[in-house]
Amino acid sequence: MRNTAAHEARVGMVIESPHRTSGLAEWNRFAAVNDEFVPIHMDDDAARQAGYSGAIGMGRLQWSYVHNMLREWLDGTGRIVTVRLRFRAPALKDAGFVCRGVVLAVRDTDSERLLDLDIAVVDDEGTVLAPGTATVAIPGKP
Repeated sequence: MRNTAAHEARVGMVIESPHRTSGLAEWNRFAAVNDEFVPIHMDDDAARQAGYSGAIGMGRLQWSYVHNMLREWLDGTGRIVTVRLRFRAPALKDAGFVCRGVVLAVRDTDSERLLDLDIAVVDDEGTVLAPGTATVAIPGKP
């Protein structure tokens, strides 16, 4: 990641994950860990019967990618408080994407700094697959 550390966050700061290409190899590993062997995620014909152009990635895998982006940005210095995503479009097999976040607010409490973010998973065509929000906490006040 080429992001400024979370403890230096300011309103308007953009964070971004590395570019990813997701496909059957990753989906199979994710399905094995989560017992999610659903035919539309593994079989092009099953996905086409469901109205997709081919096999599609799991929505929760997109969620995992967002969590990875946030954890890497926090770099061990904070915690993820909330993540909310709305799945709007499927992640197609072998399509590229990134996760992005924009800091919307920085709030201090007695013991920590809270950062509110607008987040999204965006494919290479610019389609927002999953828009949402997140809040992360950083211990102490700078």
